[in-house]
Amino acid sequence: MFRKLLLATGIAAALLAPVAASAQDVKSRIIRFGYGLSENSNQGRAVKFFAEEVSKRSGGKLKVKGFADASLGSDMQMQNTLIGGAQEMMVGSTATLVGVVKDFGVYDLPFLFNDEKEVDSVLDGPFGEKLMKSLSDKGLVGLVYWENGFRNLTNSKRPITKVEDMGGIKLRVMQNPVYIDMFNRFGVNAVPLAFSELFAALETGTVDGQENPVAIIQSSKFYEVQKYLTLTRHVYTPFIVLASKRWWDGLSADEKKILQEAAVASREFERKDSREASAQSVAYLKEKGMQINELSPAELERMREMIKPTFDRYATEGGADLLKELQREIMKVRKP
Repeated sequence: MFRKLLLATGIAAALLAPVAASAQDVKSRIIRFGYGLSENSNQGRAVKFFAEEVSKRSGGKLKVKGFADASLGSDMQMQNTLIGGAQEMMVGSTATLVGVVKDFGVYDLPFLFNDEKEVDSVLDGPFGEKLMKSLSDKGLVGLVYWENGFRNLTNSKRPITKVEDMGGIKLRVMQNPVYIDMFNRFGVNAVPLAFSELFAALETGTVDGQENPVAIIQSSKFYEVQKYLTLTRHVYTPFIVLASKRWWDGLSADEKKILQEAAVASREFERKDSREASAQSVAYLKEKGMQINELSPAELERMREMIKPTFDRYATEGGADLLKELQREIMKVRKP
């Protein structure tokens, strides 16, 4: 009798398992996910991974459709569309969020992070979570940070071996006051421009150069219109995966859980993929004919000294406490 009872219990559990799985409160939905880079980029590969995870976890009910190459608009345009509730999700640079939540500008300060270990600890810890939660009042939901990476300079005019070589170069920068202030201090003619307009601007000579991580320089084929690459690693820029709060608030708890867990899985995938791609990109760009150089430690130290007023300006404009908090978090993981 005992064995029969166990067998009956096991059969009942087996029969109920699929019922429990299918009892999730999940509706059939199409989720439009916009991003600025090409499908053959770290963004594109990670969006595809995220879509597959969401489909698997929702039993195919939640379908994520990716829109590459800024086909739904620039980062700033998509942010506004999400706030209005006309688009569900996107991934973009944190730099363009400054107009929504000013505190995100702290990530754009130059030479903050030494390596990816410091970055991951800060972004995935209390500091990064705090900034993401601040978006809720502005109509956005931050899910996770992906990696954009350490940024480097390219231009079509001359090799840059010292700060003075930047003088007069028309450099495309993101539409962000910290970037504009920083590069103007280096003698650059900083030109704010949406990423979606950048290749054409480089090709026509509207701007002479730009600054981005090497993987993006490769995937966006900037080597076709740029001759010189200088490895400066002057700023680390995160990507952030965002959802429309209007849309998010209409989801069930199960749907939110599926999307959040898939987003965390995509974060691990994207960072690993991005870092592997970056390691290969320098060699690839050299093969494509780019002239590549690194600045000396002494020259990098000169740059750090020159942009101290950028930190001071950020602090005096209300960011002093936030900057100190970020620096404390970095020092917790930085080796002495």
